[in-house]
Amino acid sequence: MIQLHGIAFSNYYNKVKFVLLEHGIAFEEVRVMLPITDEATLACSPIGKVPFIRTEEGDLSESQAIVEYLAARYPEKGIFPADPFEAAKVRQLAAVLELHLELVARELYPQMLIGRMTSEETRTRVERTLARNFEGFKRIAKFAPYLRGETFTLADICGYASLPLIALATKTVLGRDLVQEAGIDWKSYVKRIEETHPAAQRIAADRKAETAALTSAAKRA
Repeated sequence: MIQLHGIAFSNYYNKVKFVLLEHGIAFEEVRVMLPITDEATLACSPIGKVPFIRTEEGDLSESQAIVEYLAARYPEKGIFPADPFEAAKVRQLAAVLELHLELVARELYPQMLIGRMTSEETRTRVERTLARNFEGFKRIAKFAPYLRGETFTLADICGYASLPLIALATKTVLGRDLVQEAGIDWKSYVKRIEETHPAAQRIAADRKAETAALTSAAKRA
């Protein structure tokens, strides 16, 4: 059985977990906290990131590589659309979300998570870059009701995992929800996914429990 290693607070962990749950692929969760420093775990995730999986074939890290592996290993699950162009458009949306939106907002996470202040230069750069990149994202995202139209895809799994986190980071650090300001009603979008996909409900509950546990641990420290 596939073992999924990581923590329920991670959006990339939740991306892979959502795929596994949504497509009925059996797996076991193994909690791994950051930072990863022991050599045994670094052998599974070379640069110490989560998620990573362990399979009978070996270990694999990087969320998109894991999803591609799952799609190839379980072709009957239809993780990507059968049409090559539609599959490529889903990958395009996922890449824009993760590389041009979430990765930009990630510079705000140290302040949001542990109170390490963000420089004014970084704040200005992140705000400017996100505003520009959200305009690009809206050119290809349909929200009708899903990112590619009527069909729920991997792009929506990425959107579900990342858009609320970007909104939280910008609201916490910049004092403004840049997702909402970009004209994206992410709260309704997330609510729709949670109402129609049990996998999202499971992920939301597990993330809430993990967040509570981390908060409690921080207070005791």
